[in-house]
Amino acid sequence: MSRTLAQILGLLLCILGWSFVGSTLAFGHWRVAQLEDRGGSPIVATPWYWSDLWKDCYDNTQSVVNCVNFMVLWEVKSHIQAVQGLLIVGLCLGLIGIVLTFPGLECTNIGGGRRSKDRMLITAAALHLVGCASGMAAYCLYINRVVGAILHREADPSKLSYEMGPALYLGLVASFLIILGCAVHCATACSGNHPKRQPVDPFICEKGEEKELSSGRKDICGPAKISRNVSPYKMASVVTV
Repeated sequence: MSRTLAQILGLLLCILGWSFVGSTLAFGHWRVAQLEDRGGSPIVATPWYWSDLWKDCYDNTQSVVNCVNFMVLWEVKSHIQAVQGLLIVGLCLGLIGIVLTFPGLECTNIGGGRRSKDRMLITAAALHLVGCASGMAAYCLYINRVVGAILHREADPSKLSYEMGPALYLGLVASFLIILGCAVHCATACSGNHPKRQPVDPFICEKGEEKELSSGRKDICGPAKISRNVSPYKMASVVTV
């Protein structure tokens, strides 16, 4: 029961993590900049600039919002294109991993025996890890660009200085949840005790008796087994003894 609960917990962590990663694609405020700090005064408008993967926006405390969408792909900066591609690849791999996780759970009736289920669960965990690595690479690339702009702020004070927004922190937390779920799946798959196939002794069974092996098939032992695998000379030696 604990093994089944651990597998379900790992699946929930992976689903929650990929849900957060998917939400960051549509989430705004990947980078933010505030020109004035008036404490949200209704008299003096406090302008905010923020950007995501699809548009640049401006708003203030007087509810004035203006956004400029990225119209075509080739007009977008190269690092934005790389972040978009890495996140989409990561989400596709994560979706495939979630689909493979369901037949790998011990509580489902699909996926074959325990050994097959464990192999499928490890394969799904590997897909989750590769997709998570792709997503983390996207977030780190974007963070590197934002931090680089902060470090060069003093070199050119006329440029707008952006800081990391909440979407990046949410993406990093989501990556941690996915890694934690993969670790739980790998631990449960590696800790399973798989029955080993034992050799069949033809002299244990009685005449005409069938013995069921661990693989599920039936093997005949006794005189029928001896006559098929033992030479007549060995049979005569056994009878003489």
